[in-house]
Amino acid sequence: MTDDIVASVVRQWQAVNPGLDTGPMELIGRINRCAALLRQAEDAPLRSAGLTRAEFDLLGALRRTDRELTPGELARETFSSGAAVTKRLRALQERGLMDRRGDERDRRVAHVRLTDEGRALVDRLLPEQLAYERAVLSGLDDERSGELSSRLSELLVQLEGRLGGARR
Repeated sequence: MTDDIVASVVRQWQAVNPGLDTGPMELIGRINRCAALLRQAEDAPLRSAGLTRAEFDLLGALRRTDRELTPGELARETFSSGAAVTKRLRALQERGLMDRRGDERDRRVAHVRLTDEGRALVDRLLPEQLAYERAVLSGLDDERSGELSSRLSELLVQLEGRLGGARR
């Protein structure tokens, strides 16, 4: 197996400072590089439907919870800022994929739900997106994929406990 880009960077640091413990850089650097490459892949099925991953995450949150959510709840469900959610919701509403209604008791609160068109789009796209993701990960067999997922889950639980961001 050939070296990845992180191994090259680590070798450079070790040449400059041989006593440096680069272990954290090796792990976090690889996680960050994988995330960057996955973002660059641009999620072909979503792109063909004219959606970004972030927009699809909002639609998916509405679909999987199968109820109306407030923009604040959507922000928590998708780990997004309130401003980003507001911007994305506006675009999705303009496309007719979701709509919002005001709260009868508090006019400051909005309730967001999928339209029939939005529900149909999510139900059509999710299997395509999962097949695409399966193809992206096809270099890993089921055992390695499961092991990697389990290890990343352990790391995520630790980071959420230390750095915040745990789901409620």
